[in-house]
Amino acid sequence: MIDTNVKGLLYMTKAIIPFMKANKKGHIVNISSIAGKEVYPGGNVYCASKHAVDALSKAMRMDLVDYGIKVTNIAPGAAETEFSLVRFKGDESIAKSVYNGFEPLIAEDIAELVYFVCSRKGHVSIQDLTVTPSAQASATIFKK
Repeated sequence: MIDTNVKGLLYMTKAIIPFMKANKKGHIVNISSIAGKEVYPGGNVYCASKHAVDALSKAMRMDLVDYGIKVTNIAPGAAETEFSLVRFKGDESIAKSVYNGFEPLIAEDIAELVYFVCSRKGHVSIQDLTVTPSAQASATIFKK
């Protein structure tokens, strides 16, 4: 989780930021999680890695504002993606059971948000966006 969520973000942004600085424009969109806003039992490393994404997004925004580079952090709540399969070591029945009783977000929902934040006028910057299914009130509270 640290390698993917933190180091991966650092390596990618380190590679692209020089080009954005040279052009005095760009937009970095980091995908965090509601776990980057609040912690929950059993989520120690995942929550820590997503909190790091949130903090890195804030710090990058400060470091890059003078270059005209926008930085957005999108923090989804319960989203039905392949992450659940990884989390439950490929057990599809357990992975699907997480979403029983409510309609989760799907990858397309997040993709639409990425498009939305990137398509704002130049003077508009959506810095931080938390999105959940309507049935989710916090990282751990759901209406099922």
